[in-house]
This record gives sequence, C-alpha cells and structure tokens, in this order.
Amino acid sequence: MRTRTTTVSTGLVTALAVVLALAGCSNAPDKGRSATAGPTASAPAPAPQGGGAGFDGPRPQDQNLLAWTGDPNDAGHVTAQSTAGVAGRITLVRIVLREQITWSNIWLGLAGLDPNAQLANCYLGVYDAKGTLVASTADISPQLMTDAIAKPLPLAKPFPAAPGAYFIALLLNGNWATNALTLKSTGAGISVNAGLTPPNLRYSSILTGQSSLPATVNLGEQSTATINTGWASQWYAIS
Repeated sequence: MRTRTTTVSTGLVTALAVVLALAGCSNAPDKGRSATAGPTASAPAPAPQGGGAGFDGPRPQDQNLLAWTGDPNDAGHVTAQSTAGVAGRITLVRIVLREQITWSNIWLGLAGLDPNAQLANCYLGVYDAKGTLVASTADISPQLMTDAIAKPLPLAKPFPAAPGAYFIALLLNGNWATNALTLKSTGAGISVNAGLTPPNLRYSSILTGQSSLPATVNLGEQSTATINTGWASQWYAIS
C-alpha cells in the first residue's frame, strides 16, 4: 500500500508541474519585449500624427488676436444707415470669452468712409453680463474718418477679462452720408439672434439720444428693431 500511494503522489506532483510550466509560458514576455509590457494584442494603437481630424478652422490666435465675433474672412458690409436711424443709439454685440485675457483693444472693421462726415462723441466700450461698463475708448471719431481697414482702437485702460459673456458697445454721433460710412459685419441679417432672447441677444441696440456710454445699461431692454433693418452684426476682435 505504501509503494502504491507514493507512486500516485509522484504522478500528481508531475502533472501539477506541467500545468504550472504551461501557464508560465503563456505569460512569458515575447523575445525583445520588456517583461513588464502587456500582451501584444492589447497594446494601444499609436496616436495619429500631424493635423487631420484635429484641425477645426481658423482661430483668432492665427492672426495675433485673442478673440473675435467670427472669422474676418467671412465678414461682409453693413451700412451705417442714416444719422436719424443710428446716431445716439447704442449698438451691442455679444462676445463670449473662453479663457481669461487682458483686454487692451477692440478691433473694428471699417469698410467705407464718408470724407464729408461730421463726427463727434463716437465711442466703443465693453459691458459685462450684468450691464456694467467695464472699459471704453476715447472718442474714435478721427479713426472713423481715415483708413478703411480693420484697425485696433485702444481702451482707455486695459482690464483683466474673466471667461464669460461681454457686450461690445458702439455709439455713433454726428452726420454722415448713408451708404458711405460702412462697417464690416457677418451679413447674417435677421437670423443673427436665432434661439436667443434678451438679455442675451447676440446683436441688439439699446437706448437713444446718447452722447456717451452710460455706466450701466439694462440688458433686458435689448431691442432688435434697428438690427432687423440691416444695421449691426458688426465684426469685432480683441487684442
């Protein structure tokens, strides 16, 4: 009996050794691969190189700008309308910042000039989402009389702008010929505010009879009456 038991035990030990050896071979590293590397079949595919699917179109940084209302390549013309329709009226264009910046300039696309215009008390400014004026330019009347190009108009004092929604305000005053003084715009017309209501309209006007930008405005009073006639949707950029 003792000899038979020893024979059976020896056979079990041998079989177990074979199983363990086979298991070790299945997990052994491939020749030339690190022992800590995972199985070849589960190795991740190499990341794509270069542009391809990662390209998402022009960005403001491509033109040394910090933000814009849209690619300037897509901007058309918008008429400054008549003095009666625009003078003294504040036009608001919403822009959303995705990261904090130091805001120093507002770029305006001046498309056409009226050499005989008489302009005064014309300003650009920035209102925050609460309707508070956080920055403004000096009178830009002289810059509206020369060089029909995209131009930076400096704020009187640069300010740190946190991410969020802002409204670029334009105020024109004086006399000019309709269809002469013109600004660059998106050309989107009535559709510019699709899906939006006050106080979050993308393009709007507010107040009349203004000779300067007030310290606060009620964004709930945004109007599209003038916007829907073809005025506004101006192109702006930030630097």
